[in-house]
Amino acid sequence: MAGVHVAAIDATYDFPQVHTDEEVRRWIRDIVLPTQEVWVAAVADGPVVAVMALDADMVEQLYVAPGWTGRGIGSRLLSLAKERRPDGLELWTFQVNAGARRFYERHGFIEVEYTDGGR
Repeated sequence: MAGVHVAAIDATYDFPQVHTDEEVRRWIRDIVLPTQEVWVAAVADGPVVAVMALDADMVEQLYVAPGWTGRGIGSRLLSLAKERRPDGLELWTFQVNAGARRFYERHGFIEVEYTDGGR
């Protein structure tokens, strides 16, 4: 899961990452996995290619590995999220991530707030 997260972030953003790969791996192991509902998509007998973590009413994480985007994997995970949270979902993405914003809009999400990411 951490490998997909790190690879997707590195492939998407031009700005330097705040956390090291090891910090991300520790956070996923110690915080995300024990406290959130986690789903992964993997190739049969192969690597994990996408990850999603859900909290009470939030898609906390949804990452597809570079080279695996555009194949419907993220859409299937997001459909699963909607099934698992039928009362509605929220999510957050960086404003500069135009691809993610278009993806979420195609799936019915509406932009309600822009921030500087300080929270």
